Amino acid sequence: MIASLEKLLNQNSFRNLISGADKGFFKTLLRISLRIVSIDYRIAVFLRNFGYNKGISSSRKAGVPVISIGNITTGGTGKTPLVIWLCKMLKDKSIPCAVLTRGYKAQDAEISDEPAILARACPDARIVVNPDRVAGAAKAVSEYGAKALVMDDGFQHRRLHRDLDIVAIDATCPFGFGHLLPAGLLREPKTAIKRAQAVVITHYNQSSAEKTDRLVAEIKRIAPDITIAKAVHKHTSAKIMKGRELSIEELKELDLYAFCGVGNPDAFLGNLESYGFNVKGSKVFNDHHDFTEEDMATIYDEAKKLDTNLILSTEKDWVKTALLVRDRFDIDFAFLTLELDFIKGADKIEALVDAAISS
Repeated sequence: MIASLEKLLNQNSFRNLISGADKGFFKTLLRISLRIVSIDYRIAVFLRNFGYNKGISSSRKAGVPVISIGNITTGGTGKTPLVIWLCKMLKDKSIPCAVLTRGYKAQDAEISDEPAILARACPDARIVVNPDRVAGAAKAVSEYGAKALVMDDGFQHRRLHRDLDIVAIDATCPFGFGHLLPAGLLREPKTAIKRAQAVVITHYNQSSAEKTDRLVAEIKRIAPDITIAKAVHKHTSAKIMKGRELSIEELKELDLYAFCGVGNPDAFLGNLESYGFNVKGSKVFNDHHDFTEEDMATIYDEAKKLDTNLILSTEKDWVKTALLVRDRFDIDFAFLTLELDFIKGADKIEALVDAAISS
């Protein structure tokens, strides 16, 4: 239902609806309807977790340590940069690892956006795309010789036993507007954080100190002993097709058009504003949008009308659009490189990883 509404309203309109930003009788009625529907979802989530908590359903062990990177809301919390950071840490420790990912919207032998980014950023890690995490884990261990497994988007996938659960929480929208799907963005109640051993608050620099202090206090109220780390998404440059690269300072001198199809478009566009870029126009698509040649022509036409000289996107969007724009347009398309930069708590996360590996 949430996917159907996003297609009908587009992602920005959907977020405005469930956040309460859109007023009016019809929108209020629709929000009430969504909250009624979310009751069934809440019951289903409760029964599933109850089964695992009470041992009615059992988790399967992989035979090697499993570290899960997940969240409690849909989209845009920064899991992929966190997975990349973890894989690089395991590489530095000379531990062969594999990443287990479901490959959202992958078709047959195709590879979707996030696995493609992981494969490029972590060349020493095996990327295993399989919605069945248990089968994926077995393949990673038996065929690829992985000594540790990183489960991407794994917090709700409890059928595979994990030795460490790390939850990414977006500081700009930590609890999905306070409601479960489809009335909000929560995949399960925020009290589920108690199952995790660590939380990484992402987009830390895009929220006020007062709000992040309240967020930390709320997390500690739910899980007093949990480890909390804080991180920002740092962009170092923009890469253009044919290998050219522009620094952040060079980008400030350009007139830009931006587009994205990610879970939290506000975070991406907010970063552009914080860098002082001159963004003359932008277009937002739904998360995991399947871009077409018509989409790219529309983006180009809008950028051309605004007299911009660079079209900028996220890397996630780049891997899905690069072949669609090659040599077609006279405005360059580029993506912002992205790194996870810990402000606080990286050493504590590493200590938890070491403990999981040694166990």
